[in-house]
Amino acid sequence: MVSADGTIMPADDVPSDTTALFTIRERNDGTTHEAVLIDTDDGIEAWLNHCMHFTHIGLDKGSGAEYRDGEIVCTNHGAMFAADTGYCTFGPCEGARLDAVSIAVENGSVKLADERYEFVATGPKDDETDLTSTSNVEF
Repeated sequence: MVSADGTIMPADDVPSDTTALFTIRERNDGTTHEAVLIDTDDGIEAWLNHCMHFTHIGLDKGSGAEYRDGEIVCTNHGAMFAADTGYCTFGPCEGARLDAVSIAVENGSVKLADERYEFVATGPKDDETDLTSTSNVEF
């Protein structure tokens, strides 16, 4: 779904137990990125969809990221990120932070507010390159 006003989805549809995936495009060069939304105790947050350990690995692989005890979990190497701050609390990138994407909640809808990007669509980016890792941590 593409929205001319940057509406990503209704705020009520943002999950609090996993992530919702959406696609954005850089305004300066057209590069597309995946990003995720999650409803935390502190409000709805948005992050670029990549682990800070290896940034080619998505946290949400298309069906929502692993989430427990307020943290988004990278299932490839076990890194854990506080959903409300993006801070890595455990794992190979401990101390790093997820890349924030600025959003706003207006009239019951989540809208992209980050001037660096334009909203493309809900769901994953259209990309045929498979950059996932085959090493997975079981949770």
